[in-house]
Amino acid sequence: MVNLRNEYPRPQLVRKYWQCLNGKWGFYIDNGRSGLDRRYERNGSFPLEINVPYCPESELSGVHNTDFMNAVWYKKTFEIPKEWSNKRIILHFGAVDFFSVVYVNNVRVGEHAGGYTPFSFDITDQIKEGENILVVYVEDDTRSGIQASGKQSEKYNSYNCYYTRTTGIWQTVWLEPVENSYVKNVNYISDITVPSVKVMVKLCGEYIGKKLSLKTSYEGRETGSTEIMCNGNTVSAEIKLKEKQLWEAGKGRLYDVTITLADEKKVYDEVSSYFGLREVGLNGMAFTLNGKNIFGRWVLDQGFYPDGIYTAPSDEALKNDILYSMQLGFNGARLHEKVFEPRFLYWADVLGYTVWGEYPNWGLDHNNASAMYNVIPEWLEAMERDIAHPSLIGWCPFNETWGCKQNKIVKTVYFITKSVDPTRPVIDTSGNYHTITDIFDVHDYDQNPETFKANYLELDKGIAKDQIFRKEGVGAQQYTVGKPFFMSEYGGIRWTDKDGWGYGVGPKTEEEFFYRYKGLTEAMLFNDKVLGFCYTQLYDVEQEQNGLMTYDRKFKFAPERIYEINTQKAAIEEKNEE
Repeated sequence: MVNLRNEYPRPQLVRKYWQCLNGKWGFYIDNGRSGLDRRYERNGSFPLEINVPYCPESELSGVHNTDFMNAVWYKKTFEIPKEWSNKRIILHFGAVDFFSVVYVNNVRVGEHAGGYTPFSFDITDQIKEGENILVVYVEDDTRSGIQASGKQSEKYNSYNCYYTRTTGIWQTVWLEPVENSYVKNVNYISDITVPSVKVMVKLCGEYIGKKLSLKTSYEGRETGSTEIMCNGNTVSAEIKLKEKQLWEAGKGRLYDVTITLADEKKVYDEVSSYFGLREVGLNGMAFTLNGKNIFGRWVLDQGFYPDGIYTAPSDEALKNDILYSMQLGFNGARLHEKVFEPRFLYWADVLGYTVWGEYPNWGLDHNNASAMYNVIPEWLEAMERDIAHPSLIGWCPFNETWGCKQNKIVKTVYFITKSVDPTRPVIDTSGNYHTITDIFDVHDYDQNPETFKANYLELDKGIAKDQIFRKEGVGAQQYTVGKPFFMSEYGGIRWTDKDGWGYGVGPKTEEEFFYRYKGLTEAMLFNDKVLGFCYTQLYDVEQEQNGLMTYDRKFKFAPERIYEINTQKAAIEEKNEE
């Protein structure tokens, strides 16, 4: 039986009442992209059925069509509960890849571009009593050069490190009743010294004369509160906390928050939220969490699933990927070339798992300025959605922008990211070619532990012999002495009994694997100029057979052996004791 992912999809802003629209929808493949001209929302037939929120390429969708689909159509009927009759009705989409147009009862209510970020429409004026009809049109073209598609293959087949595509709806669709005034978004900035938290709330509708009440608690104990009059659509207030419970790696201590919008006569909105009391930063060559050096033992997580592709088959599967990683001794992950589901970040918050937020920039022509029209709005939406998560400790909007030296797009997005969020470090483009960056990171898939180690013994002289240095020579991209240094991809050791793809020549025995893994990892752990590593990768994805687990999440090796290597004290952590 297919799990329809009916858990609440927005864990940092929870309302009591909502209606999940996941389940069976009508479906139609429109490869000619002629449906808009034919007014398909009014006249079309939907001969197929699909299980939303799974993409039609996936087995769980029930369609399992892995060929290119230039456009698709969805249809769903729904009814509004009678008790919502005096409310505004908001229609939410978690993510739809890529360009979508939404109709309710034959009326076009809006459109959205971007395959990874949420959007919503107020459909109050379009709905009626009894049955309502929702139709969604989606276009998707991973070969356009102006559409971010991450690791989705632009060829018919998957190959190397490119995998099965995702088209259309791939996250939860849901309805929510609100009043004429309601909370739109919330963000938190911690001060661990006071301790206190600054809460910033965005409002929608009529807010003048209304009061915003904020109450915090920890494990049921009241820890602070405040009230403030609303004189604008963004309200901020600082709450001093009676208890200091720090969010740390492996210890996801979370404060609960209740946000109430009301006046003397009526409560307009009440939402439940949470935050983590923590501060991240850079101190010399070190990454810091709550003022202490912490070595980043990160792993590359691609966010793919054998049966759901982009969509996890259950909420438990999201949580389990984090638990598996922690069982291997990692304290976090690069969420690679994909904006992950909010529920993944929720579990990272709960479990104390540090993550890097990325943008799925592959698929873009980074020298084409037109790509900016899609990149900037979607990246801003991703940041707004995820900025309040304590587990998110840094941003990395681009990855391996080959052929784009001193790229203006990369540089512009770096400055945009820093202006929106000055509290986290930003890597402009992971692996190459840096324009302006808070951390100098490199990728290096050298499989020889001795030469791999030697490549980074002269960082104090401004020499980092990474893959670009070795390919293009001195001056390709010069490391700056004293800049925080991060090995953000390494390893990728091929281990497969099939004809899988991976880096280098795979080891012939398990002991040879551990010799290589231990040597490569310790080269970074014991280098006091390195703030962290990110091993490629947590699990295999389709033909890429270099994970520490199989694609169906089975450990290839005894996890305690990996854990023992990864959790050795790093050289940069020794400085906490000096």
